Amino acid sequence: MAEARTIARPYAEAVFRLAREGNALQEWSDTLRLAASIAADEQLRALTGDPNVPARRLAELLLDIGGDRFDAAAKNFILLLAENGRIQLLPEVSDLFEQLKTAHEGVLDARIATAFALSDVQRDDLVASLESRFKRKIDATVSIDPELIGGVKVEIGDEVLDASVRGRLEAMAVALKS
Repeated sequence: MAEARTIARPYAEAVFRLAREGNALQEWSDTLRLAASIAADEQLRALTGDPNVPARRLAELLLDIGGDRFDAAAKNFILLLAENGRIQLLPEVSDLFEQLKTAHEGVLDARIATAFALSDVQRDDLVASLESRFKRKIDATVSIDPELIGGVKVEIGDEVLDASVRGRLEAMAVALKS
C-alpha cells in the first residue's frame, strides 16, 4: 500500500531523527517493532475502524498491552499517532524506520532466493561478493524457492539481480517474442 507508506514516512523520519540524536536507534527499533506487532493484531485492527472507539482510547489500549516496555517518548509518539488517526500505520512506520536505520549504519538488506539450500560457505561467499559489489555491509535473508529451477535471485532495495535458470528462460522467451 503505497499511500500508507507515503503517510507513514514523515513519522518514521521524525522518530529516526529523534533516535539518532538520542543515540537510541536500537531502543527505538525494538519499541517500534513491539508497537507495530500490537497494532497489527486482528482485534486491535478491528477497533481502529470502529467509530465508537475514540483514538485516544485506542492508543491507551495499545500502551496498556505494551506496559512498561514503552518509555515516555514512545508513549508520546503513540499518542500523537492516535490524535492524528494514524495508529494503523505503526507497521509501516516501523518498517521505514528499519530502512533508515540500516542505511544510516551502512547496511543493506538483501533477500536471497535460491533453488536449493546453500551451505554456510556458499552463503558467505555470495554475501562477500554482494558486499564487494555494493561497497556496503549486507544483511542477507536466504529462502528456498524451487520454482527458480537453479541459481539465485537477489533483491537489494529496488535492485534485482536474477541469476536463476527461470529468470534466464523468461528473458529468452521475451527475446524470442520480440
